[in-house]
Amino acid sequence: MLVELLVENYAVVDRIRVRFHPGLNLLTGETGSGKSLVVDAFGLLLGARASAEMIRSGEARARVAGIFDVRDRADVRALLDPAGFSIEDSELLIEREILAGGKSRAFLGSRPVAVSLLRDLAPLLGDIHGQHDQQLLFSPDAQRDMLDTFASSGGVLARVADIYAGWKAAGTALETLERTEQEKLRLLDLWEFQRKEIESAAPAAGEDETLEAERRVLQNLGRLQENAGAAYAALYDLPEAALAQVRLAAKRLDDVCRIDPSLAGLGEYLQSAEVSIKEASYGLRDYLSGLEANPGRLEEIENRLALLDKLKRKYGPSIAQVLAFLAEVRAQIEQVEHSGVRIEELRRERERLARDFEQGAGELTALRTRAARKLEKGVEAELASLAMERTRFRIEIAAASWSPAGADRVEFLVSPNLGEEPKPLEKVASGGEISRIALALKTCLSDDVPSRRTLVFDEVDAGIGGSVAEGVGRRLKKLAAANQVLCVTHLAQIAAFADHHYCVEKHESQGRTVAGIEELDRQGRTREVGRMLSGQELTPEALKHAERLIKSAV
Repeated sequence: MLVELLVENYAVVDRIRVRFHPGLNLLTGETGSGKSLVVDAFGLLLGARASAEMIRSGEARARVAGIFDVRDRADVRALLDPAGFSIEDSELLIEREILAGGKSRAFLGSRPVAVSLLRDLAPLLGDIHGQHDQQLLFSPDAQRDMLDTFASSGGVLARVADIYAGWKAAGTALETLERTEQEKLRLLDLWEFQRKEIESAAPAAGEDETLEAERRVLQNLGRLQENAGAAYAALYDLPEAALAQVRLAAKRLDDVCRIDPSLAGLGEYLQSAEVSIKEASYGLRDYLSGLEANPGRLEEIENRLALLDKLKRKYGPSIAQVLAFLAEVRAQIEQVEHSGVRIEELRRERERLARDFEQGAGELTALRTRAARKLEKGVEAELASLAMERTRFRIEIAAASWSPAGADRVEFLVSPNLGEEPKPLEKVASGGEISRIALALKTCLSDDVPSRRTLVFDEVDAGIGGSVAEGVGRRLKKLAAANQVLCVTHLAQIAAFADHHYCVEKHESQGRTVAGIEELDRQGRTREVGRMLSGQELTPEALKHAERLIKSAV
């Protein structure tokens, strides 16, 4: 239930703060006074789209805030607790800010949230019915959604939607596979050639680098032999080689140590040097023994590198990429070879999903049909209390193309006059009749949603008057017994039923038009109802008539 509403810098509103109460809250005022702005502000709290055009001229932002009483509302807590929002003192604060740049921000309990969370909360907190909703009554999709709400078909509907999504996806995959199969068959010969060409060469990762190193050795064999031989001679083979010099130094050192033992430790270094020189010498000797001219091997390497270079030019700049290309080609060939199997699998999957969809859609049709008969009786009963007792209301359910919502086309039919066949709403119902049918539907649908929500009716009295308006007022009064009702009206017959009456007015302040709202006491309420009856001039007769209306509405 909406406890308090604050609106700042919104359209012609400078700042208004108003408290609402349980029961029927009526908003009245001259045409264009700003009554619907209160409805729009409430819509923003429920996640409606924001527009920077609604910011008051000269201001940087507009702000709407509402305090909702959510005591004993386990459904609200169940939605907010997982998101980490705690409700203090049974009150929930919701805020929206509209910035001049067009962006808007939402807050829940002074914490920023996504607007989508407000939309999730909206069905639990309130519902707005205005003239736009009456136009929605002409939409078969909207009519189907209303019937589904009444039928509580959410579980079956979600299952059918999931099956339909799978069936649709399988069909799309099958169509794509069948369309591309012929093209892939044309490419199959090319892929087979590429696979054989690479496989026959049998490249190995890093092979080209190894061959390049071996080729460099064979191409520089003379230089390698010359330098390696000279190094071997300098270390080992010549009379003045390093090994001979180290041995001579070791011998001289032994002579020194016989006389002066303090240099005995240096001998270890010379022994180590001798071992290292020997190891290096033997390594060079073995290397030289392996160096021999092999023109045949060089030619073999040249040919192999030429083949690998050809593969790299065609399939990738490195052997690794050539091998990756080979893996991709093999996968393409395998896919073509197994495409027939995959096509059959998709066909069987699609047929299975089609059977599941037909079964689920049949359950949904049966559920809707039972609910339709019940809703027909409920709406006709409501219409009888709104001076449309002879009106027949029918819901026609016909087969339609498959969709996530099943295979039904739902259409509301009405016969306002005795003896006439029911026809679509837009063809036979007047504006006033549409308003009453909409109210009757809203009443029936509200029986299956949480009580103590805030139901908002914006000019539901369009096109009606007299005794019909009195019937609408009584229906709103009855709705207000289980829900908080906010209603914008132009009719005194409806305003007389108010539990709490608010007057919206425009006035000038510092050269600007400003809208304000005031909760009326009993005397003010009588004067406002009298004004609605008499027009510009409030007469004593109108005041007396207003008093009688208010008393009779109790």
